[in-house]
Amino acid sequence: MSTFLKGGTLIEFEPAGVQTGHLRIANGVITGRGPDIEPQEFDEVVDVSGKLVLPGLVSAHHHLYATLKRGAAPRAIGFDDEANSLRRFEEALDLDAVQAAAMSGGLEGLVAGTTTVFDLHASPRAVRGSLERVSRGLNDVGLRGVLGYQLTERWGSQGFDDGLAEAAEFAQKARGRFRSVLAAHGTQSLSDDSMRRLREQADKANAVLLMHLAEDPKEEKLSVDTYDMTPVGRLMAHGLVNDRTVLAQAVHVSWPDLSQVLGTGAWLAHCPRSNMATQTGVAPAGKFGVRACVGTDTESLDVLAEAQTAWFRSRDYGQPIDVLRYLANGQRLASQVFGLPMGLLREGAVADVVIMDYRPPTPLDAQTLSAHVLNGFSSRQVEAVMIDGMWRLWARKPLGIAAADSMRHAQEQARAVWARMNAA
Repeated sequence: MSTFLKGGTLIEFEPAGVQTGHLRIANGVITGRGPDIEPQEFDEVVDVSGKLVLPGLVSAHHHLYATLKRGAAPRAIGFDDEANSLRRFEEALDLDAVQAAAMSGGLEGLVAGTTTVFDLHASPRAVRGSLERVSRGLNDVGLRGVLGYQLTERWGSQGFDDGLAEAAEFAQKARGRFRSVLAAHGTQSLSDDSMRRLREQADKANAVLLMHLAEDPKEEKLSVDTYDMTPVGRLMAHGLVNDRTVLAQAVHVSWPDLSQVLGTGAWLAHCPRSNMATQTGVAPAGKFGVRACVGTDTESLDVLAEAQTAWFRSRDYGQPIDVLRYLANGQRLASQVFGLPMGLLREGAVADVVIMDYRPPTPLDAQTLSAHVLNGFSSRQVEAVMIDGMWRLWARKPLGIAAADSMRHAQEQARAVWARMNAA
């Protein structure tokens, strides 16, 4: 199948690019770009004149299962209450709920222009097979998924062993639009022996590691009291921080520790909406360096909303971020994991493409792009989404899936999970 996008405004984030032209797509990749290229015989010609064409958005840190927690109870007050509530919810999940959450959360991401999600999963009473069920839910929607089971000793050493086995099993199955990663809950829930095993598995599989860092205000004190090292110190001592590591949150990190992390080339995923919701504090996002990206955590899978919140939050904190770099870095991270060029509208790049109906009231060019992203772009303007060269959203309607039925099924699963959660 080949598609010719005619006359759109082609957008790239970093370096900022705004150019009117055509795109030709065949076999899942972009095969032509420019104002003068012509469609070939049998191309599907789509006139996108006056519309924006941009590469698919990426959430570098997310929990799809949290889609079913929305409204389960009044939001708790403070980080500890939020964490305890989330733990009870995780313990109430079964495999059917896991798949329904992935499908419904993925649908929300699709209509917001999100094409790739890095998901950290936990369902301690339904571990084995859970990542495959996450992938099934996302596959029905058409999203790309980078999936990992959160390794932790919150449910004892057996819980860690079960999670490691699940991660290894899914790694043998992941292909196509899915990749497997190692995932960990956080240093406070990992003994030195678990960290050693995590390092061994990461080295063996040459795997990307996703984990939380310093979201809990008490994490550093607990680490120093127990291990005589900060969380970053422990991670560094175990060789777990490198250019294939994604650390999410990093709210309560000292500058000396943060500078060590930056020196390794690790990625930092900033999740401001979640930080505000849990009242954990303000992450120093302005100091996150050249590999900072956006994560949506337990909030909706709307990367644009997250990026806008990140900029305004950092501006208010006196450390404004480069919102275009944050968005582009998510795409670069996805490129690293999939081993494919993503985030570009160039020949040879993966055809993950978003069409937006945004009519700028002021000039839109490379110099003004960030202002339009911050003050004008919105997920409600997303009209169509192509992933891997296939249309997955058209006229704001998901293709190949009955969205209304899927959401009704998610509601049924949510009620069952809530009942188990409240009975615990």
